[in-house]
Amino acid sequence: MSLSGRVAVVTGAGSGIGRAGALALARAGAQVVVSDVDDAGGRDTTAAITQAGGRATFVHADAGDRAQAKALMDAAVATYGALDVLYNNAGIAPVGRDGFTPEIPEDDWDRVIRVNLTSVYLCCKYAIPLMAGRPGAAIVNTASSMALLPLGMMDAYAASKGGVALLTRSMTPGCGKLGIRVNAICPGYVDTPMNGLIFGSDALRDAFAREGAMGLQPPDEIADLVVFLASDAAASLTGAVIACDRGWVAFKRPAMLAG
Repeated sequence: MSLSGRVAVVTGAGSGIGRAGALALARAGAQVVVSDVDDAGGRDTTAAITQAGGRATFVHADAGDRAQAKALMDAAVATYGALDVLYNNAGIAPVGRDGFTPEIPEDDWDRVIRVNLTSVYLCCKYAIPLMAGRPGAAIVNTASSMALLPLGMMDAYAASKGGVALLTRSMTPGCGKLGIRVNAICPGYVDTPMNGLIFGSDALRDAFAREGAMGLQPPDEIADLVVFLASDAAASLTGAVIACDRGWVAFKRPAMLAG
């Protein structure tokens, strides 16, 4: 699956799934604009790409900010001359600040929605006009298994990721008229620094691994799917919300219904 000659923007690329996705897109031949609010992480990702022989540049951007989201997309065109792939991956799950709706501080609700959902809207808003008519143009949005099966413990996060899934589907007809494919992925419990904070301990991490149908996922596993969705091999896929959770939802749904 070659992405040679294509230009990709990856948000939240400083660590975890975003870093793995940026590296994988670069290995496939894409020129990558690495974006994050974490300057050190973003620069580390960029250095890893260039050291491996790829082309990448780092742009500090808060994707949930209108001006910064626009500047990020403009930077891709200014640096590489085009924009072909947008991978909206920036996201947070604030430990101890999310939960049952009456218990969520309003500022924390606003922050989760802003980072996880508004950033997708803003990046798409400013990327789509630049991507229109580009051969093979593709958008990949990171939703979550929580968009498919909320567990009743992180209401703000579930709402934000459910919004990403439905925004993806709603944008599909409009994007299709412009020659842009748009899909969402729903990872389960991936072995990333963010989930490490959620687990809090090796014991809880191992418990989540045992509860899943096939254990925790490495970030590279998700990155491979992102490359596929960005490539011409996925030409028939648009408007899809894809469970890529090693069977977490399928495994947990019967148990929740029975409970």
